[in-house]
Parts: sequence; structure tokens; C-alpha cells
Amino acid sequence: METREQREQMECTHDCSTCQMDCDSRVSAESEECTHDCSTCSANCSSRQGGVQKVPTHPGNHIRKVIGVVSGKGGVGKSMVTALTASALRRAGWKVGVLDADITGPSIPRMFGISGLAGGSDEGIYPCESKNGVRVMSVNLLLEDTSAPVVWRGPVIAGVVTQFWTDVLWGDLDVLLVDMPPGTGDVPLTVFQSLPVDGIIVVTSPQDLVSMIVEKAINMAGMLDVPILGLVENMSYMLCPDCGKRLYPFGQSKLPQLAFRHNVRMLSMLPIDPAIAAAADAGQIESVVCPQIDDVLIAVNLVNNELEDEEGKEE
Repeated sequence: METREQREQMECTHDCSTCQMDCDSRVSAESEECTHDCSTCSANCSSRQGGVQKVPTHPGNHIRKVIGVVSGKGGVGKSMVTALTASALRRAGWKVGVLDADITGPSIPRMFGISGLAGGSDEGIYPCESKNGVRVMSVNLLLEDTSAPVVWRGPVIAGVVTQFWTDVLWGDLDVLLVDMPPGTGDVPLTVFQSLPVDGIIVVTSPQDLVSMIVEKAINMAGMLDVPILGLVENMSYMLCPDCGKRLYPFGQSKLPQLAFRHNVRMLSMLPIDPAIAAAADAGQIESVVCPQIDDVLIAVNLVNNELEDEEGKEE
């Protein structure tokens, strides 16, 4: 009579990805293929040990809240929303940092008028500071030629983002905003699983095609139990320079429908404003006062109030 081991050997396809058997071959295959970085792996193996553990930040840091700015689609204005939010929070007296996780398309330093290379010591990397005191770390602050392409594979890019969390001396921050790249790949997965993300702001624009792709990011957050603070629709409308009437070059807003489908809060509808674009290009984003960003600040503030309540209970 055949033993279980003999039967498994006879039936083995030598392709663990298409097999449900929990045999010795699977254990060996998992061991050989393991990258030892659970944040970039979906395998449910023994190395995971009950789930991906959050990566601790540098021991010299005290970061109260981490908030991601995400969108499944590129070109909708995540970096603009991040920069406007950071600037407004800083004007309100908050200690703010921006982690530019868009490694292959970094734009945050340019918006804040930051140039040159970031410094460092044996203790870690020092973030650069904007004119108004927003602390920024981006791959462009580590490259002598800011126009040089970053031609790295996904796991390497994800590792750099993790290093921006573990090796950068952010110090004492009320909020660290993480400007995410588009899509639902390595970097968002790493940030959601490895960093203690308290919530995300999802950025979209009025086109139906954009809404379809943005929903992927919303669903990803749901799969990973990441709270969604709300939706921001960028390029929602523009004001006619002659009569002040609202014009909709990309069609009527899709924000109410998107928010209703996913039971997510609508935060703000940002206009197309050439003055904001010009300020960003000139490195003067901190000079922009955008009233429509106030509702985003309210969402961030609610998160921090919850933290203060928790700390009060612990005391």
C-alpha cells in the first residue's frame, strides 16, 4: 500500500504555485525562494510568523501620525495635494515631514524650492528643510544629477522607501505625509504593511477612466485594513477668467458617486488654477493659500485628536 509521502512524490508537478499540498517540497521551495522581506511577498509561509511586522523608525524619531496620499492613477496630482496639505499644516503651526515615496518620479523637492544633497552622519540621514520648515526626504536629494533616471527593480525601490522611514532623522513630527507613486505595486504594499499608516487620502480626478483605476487603490486599502480618511478630487473645475462661472473641462464631478459606492468621505474638490501650477514650478508652493484644502486638514486633525485621546487614556 502506498504511503502518503510516496503518493505525493508520484503526483508532484514540481510547481508549488499550482499545488495545495503541504509537503516537504513546498517547504524546500519556499526556503530557496524566500527574499526574507515579508513586506514585498504574498506567500503565507512559516517565515511570516503571524503576519508582517511594522518596521520601527529611527530611535531618535517621534512621529505621531503617518498619512499616505495615494491614487491608483498617475497624473492626478498626488504630489500637489501632498505639498498643499503639508504647507497648510505648517502654517497652522504643525511639525510636518514629507516622505517622497515616488522614487522614479520625485517632484516634492522642486515644489518646495529645495535643491542640493541631503546630509548625514553615522546616526542617519538628515532631511532637508523648506523655507517654512517642512522636512523633506526624496531620492532626488541623494542624486547629484536630478535628471538621472532611477532604473531600479521593485524590491530595491521598496527597500529605499523603507530606509527613508528607518534611517532618516525626522526628529519630532506631528504628521509625516507619504507621497505615494501610482499603482498598487511594491511601494504601496511596502508602505501599507511596513509603516504604521494611520490613514490615507485618496486623490482622483473627474474622468470615468481615472475613477475606475482609483478604485483599485481604494480596494487595496480595504484588503490591507488601511483606514481611508477621504477622497480629494483634483482638477475638478476651473473658473472662467471673465465671468467667474465654473467650467468643467474634464466633465462633471464623479466624486459623489465614487464616495457613495465605497462609503468614503468626500474631503475636497480642488480647481484647476494656473497660479498654483506656476508656484509649484517656481518652488514656491508654500506661498499658495488654497481654501479648498481646509477640509483635508480637518481629516488629518481628526486623526491626531484620536491619538491625543488614546495618549490621555494611557496616562
